Amino acid sequence: MKKGILAIAGLAAIAMIAKKAQKRKAFVREILDDYDVKEKTPFGFADRIRTLTDEDYNALKERVRTEFGKGCCKRTTAKAE
Repeated sequence: MKKGILAIAGLAAIAMIAKKAQKRKAFVREILDDYDVKEKTPFGFADRIRTLTDEDYNALKERVRTEFGKGCCKRTTAKAE
């Protein structure tokens, strides 16, 4: 009985991870289309970033931060006592 419950929980976890990965892939694809990146490699994306204006680059950076910065690497400041 316990093995069945663990198997169901494992499948649910895998499904959640796959759904999150699919959302991220769609977001990256949307960014590549929005910024006309023809070559779908990191080098092609870097070349396109080099040609962006400062305003466009900051907009892209903020968009990526809002999508991928959720709950990851939260910065805490040490309080002086």
